[in-house]
This record gives sequence, C-alpha cells and structure tokens, in this order.
Amino acid sequence: MKKIIFFSILVAALLIGAIVYSDISNREAAAGNPYGKANLNPATIEQLKDPLYDNLIMPEELKQKIESKEDLFVYYYSPLCEHCRATTPVLVPIVKDMQIDMKKHNLLEFNASWDEFQIEFTPTLVHYKDGKEVARLVGGHEADEWKKWLEEQKKS
Repeated sequence: MKKIIFFSILVAALLIGAIVYSDISNREAAAGNPYGKANLNPATIEQLKDPLYDNLIMPEELKQKIESKEDLFVYYYSPLCEHCRATTPVLVPIVKDMQIDMKKHNLLEFNASWDEFQIEFTPTLVHYKDGKEVARLVGGHEADEWKKWLEEQKKS
C-alpha cells in the first residue's frame, strides 16, 4: 500500500513538473514576439523565426488600414492548416517577386478574426481597396493560378 501511495505521489509530481516546464518554455519562446501575447500556440512558436511568416499584421492594425482605405493584400492562415503549410512556400516567393506587400494574419492566435473579416477557410488571400474587399482567393492553388490572380488584382 505504501508503494502505491509513493508511486502515485511521484507520478503526480512528475506531471506537475512537466506542466510547469511546458508553461515556462512557452513563455520564454513567446517573449518579445510580434503578437504581443504572453502565451502562443506551439505551432505559432515554431514559425516565429521562419521568414515565410514575416510581415505579420495584427487585428487592430488590419482594421485601421481597412478604415483608412489602404490598398492591401492580406493572407489569412493558420499554422495548423495543412493547406496553409503547403501554400505559404509557394505564395510568398511569388508576392516577393511581384513586389506586393502581402500582410499575413494568423487566425490561430486571433480567433475572433474569422468572423470579423468573414473568413470561412484557410488559406484565404484577400485584396482590399478603398476600404472594401474587392477579391479573394480561397484554398490551395498552383503557382501559376496565384500569379495570374495577383496580376489581375494589381491591374484593378
């Protein structure tokens, strides 16, 4: 009986230690992040140093840019979305070659943005002009489809 109690206490202590360690690790990895949040999803933490996920835009800045009627391309994605993970490495080099300032908005960290910006699926690329959405392309596509869509949008 004493062995069972000792073993139970040991297992509980190890579990508590693992939880505390995980929380501390998350806070350290998230420190100074561009999201301004103390805790981030581990999938977001993995992307913090990935140049494919630079040029982030936070919800308040996005709202401000739309309200000020800026011409804007926003890529809505989730680090957990397999289609986003396949699309980002295709799309980012295209927008860089085309010299398009595409902002990236992480829906995993800002869940309210799904409704606020009427996003139903990821990935979604939206073009805003004069404070209004003028076009969107949803889902994974081949490089030539992204490029054609972006060229059409630049002309409009």
